Amino acid sequence: MLSRRTAPPLLFTALAATVVVLPWAIDGVPGGNHNDPAHAGPVLTQQPLDNLRSGDSVREIHQATPFSMVALTAQDLSGTSAKIRAQKADGSWGPWYQAENLDGVGNEGGPGPRGTEPVFVGKTTTVQIAVTHALPANRPPGPQQPGLGYRPASVEQPLPQTVNAVLIAPPRAPVDTGPLPTAATPPGVPPNVITRAQWGADESMRCGNPVYDRNVRAAVVHHTAGSNDYAPEDSAGIVRSIYEYHARTLGWCDIAYNALVDKYGQVFEGRAGGINRAVEGSHTGGFNRDTWGVAMIGDFNDVPPTEIQLNTVGRLLGWRLGLDHVDPKGSVVLTSAGGSFTHFPLGATPTLPTIFTHRDVGNTECPGNAAYAQMDRLRDIAARFNQPPGPADLAEQMRGGAIYARWESLGASGGLLGNPTSPETAAAGSARYATFERGAIYWSPESGAQPVTGALYEAWGSLGFERGILGLPTSGEIPEPLWIGQNFQHGTLNFDREKGTVTRVVDGVPQELPPPPADQQPVQLERFTPIT
Repeated sequence: MLSRRTAPPLLFTALAATVVVLPWAIDGVPGGNHNDPAHAGPVLTQQPLDNLRSGDSVREIHQATPFSMVALTAQDLSGTSAKIRAQKADGSWGPWYQAENLDGVGNEGGPGPRGTEPVFVGKTTTVQIAVTHALPANRPPGPQQPGLGYRPASVEQPLPQTVNAVLIAPPRAPVDTGPLPTAATPPGVPPNVITRAQWGADESMRCGNPVYDRNVRAAVVHHTAGSNDYAPEDSAGIVRSIYEYHARTLGWCDIAYNALVDKYGQVFEGRAGGINRAVEGSHTGGFNRDTWGVAMIGDFNDVPPTEIQLNTVGRLLGWRLGLDHVDPKGSVVLTSAGGSFTHFPLGATPTLPTIFTHRDVGNTECPGNAAYAQMDRLRDIAARFNQPPGPADLAEQMRGGAIYARWESLGASGGLLGNPTSPETAAAGSARYATFERGAIYWSPESGAQPVTGALYEAWGSLGFERGILGLPTSGEIPEPLWIGQNFQHGTLNFDREKGTVTRVVDGVPQELPPPPADQQPVQLERFTPIT
């Protein structure tokens, strides 16, 4: 079998180019032009929802200044749930989004109000908020109301407290753009982290100093709930808005989570104090000590995290737990701090997975059913982070590209080529390739993704691979009764079934090739574009 020197995996083949903010280009970075409105921080305003009653009350809120995120606060949200929808520019209404209560997140018993997760609704000036407060048992629902799209509960007595709508205008997206993260990252290399300074955290909002635990013994997975309908350039503004909402509106002094990951694979540093240190967050009531919390931006009750989001969270946790020598697929005994945020009483010592979810210990559905179903896979990704890459890792790195798609069409690991033995790697010009147990697949914009295997692969390699006289393959094997042929950019190779020999044909001239010596297998040296 031919051998090739491995190289760092680069971008996938045939992926469409997308863009996202460069970390250092985000509006509001310290030192920027703060007199420019584009460089201002999030703008939070509050409007009380008047005359709410038990059952279901729908209120319409308008503000002349556009906003994109909405949350609800009250001194006590027990028994209360809310849905939010935004009016579009054409006057129609968008979908209803559940505003999930921040149960088990933040400072239990603190003086600040309780709140929901802020819901990203897109740019709007008007929203409708449906607030439902617990009804007496067996109370029938109310009549259908036109235009709402659901059947509200019947109305009872007034609520005994004030509920406020918090309208948040995140910073405007910057002009500068750069490439989105991809899953093509070498094993053992953590995801890039957009630091607090890079996403523009206003450190003057924090109160007190970070609290450090002795070490991190486990990680907790959360979601932020709300909408999944956000663009990559929205994510930094969403994080800044969550930070200000947590720190100022709810009075938690800082963002609750240690890290946040969006659906595009962007990682944002959360709570201050150092992402590689055991900073105690306020993400999992009763179990904040010695744990590290990561929140996936979006709602995963019905739809799972995106592939790159799940892989990035897994790699992030594999890296972070590895700093404290924690097995991502192990278990840990933690001591509950008690309180109303958890169903484990003070002093209880449950045995938990070293990567668990908020719902495993808290009175919440976080991170949603669809994300919860992916936890074993997430633990597998995290566990592989510091291990030598195996076939599954190599295949995962190629997922989404043309080489991966062709390999799958040929039966994947059980097909013609077997398991991958290298990451996808740059070849001559714009070409790329990956090797497998029984051959390789080469791709370029001109030739597409084509497999080469067996004696034809050996003969082509002896001629110099894609840099040789034949160039790249333009077809797979073509079986004929007496031979097997394969087309290349500048000729063909034909394997004689009876004689076991390979003939090269260039410009109509055939030439039988000698078999390569067994101890002198061709090796192609990779060429890389120098960094300028």
